[in-house]
Amino acid sequence: MANTFESREELELQIASLLAQADRRAIDMIYENYAATLLGLIRRIVPDPMIAEEALQDTFVKIWKNARQYNASKGRLFTWFANIARNTAIDTLRSARFRRMQQTTSTENFVNKDELGSEEMQLVDSGLQQVLSQMEPKYLELIELAYFQGYSQREIEKELDIPLGTIKTRLRKAIEVLREQLGGEFGPGLSLLIAVLTKTLNDWS
Repeated sequence: MANTFESREELELQIASLLAQADRRAIDMIYENYAATLLGLIRRIVPDPMIAEEALQDTFVKIWKNARQYNASKGRLFTWFANIARNTAIDTLRSARFRRMQQTTSTENFVNKDELGSEEMQLVDSGLQQVLSQMEPKYLELIELAYFQGYSQREIEKELDIPLGTIKTRLRKAIEVLREQLGGEFGPGLSLLIAVLTKTLNDWS
């Protein structure tokens, strides 16, 4: 299927329309235009190529089943895809099958944006790599656990052996640093990262 759309916005509007109509052509368009980038995001969380491919297929199934839940007023369609891919990857990471492999990811993968493909589709926004490289380790380890591994506050407390109050303070500070250093200009990567950290901050599970 040739890409004849003049802009990503036009492409996303067409895909959103097809999804709303339960038109399966939407999945073909999503696969053609976003599969490589979504797989790149998943691979940052699930290193094993075969399992990552399975997680990608699960992502497409979830996109199709939850198509009517997408709300354009809450953000770009691609950001919604990326969030589903990330959550699917975390579910995979936590699965018994993957735990047996005892593989991990690292914050370094997040700041290495070259693996994500085209500049337009990068999840890592301009300037974010530099900001992360300058953050204190105590904040980076929270980003590692909360974003990549999907830990709740309680799980972070157990992993790092620090009080919940300290975790909440550090999460809040990490969010403030990200917002301040990038001057409020949030691309999809930073928006997704801040959303995840904020959810963890407010999650007292």
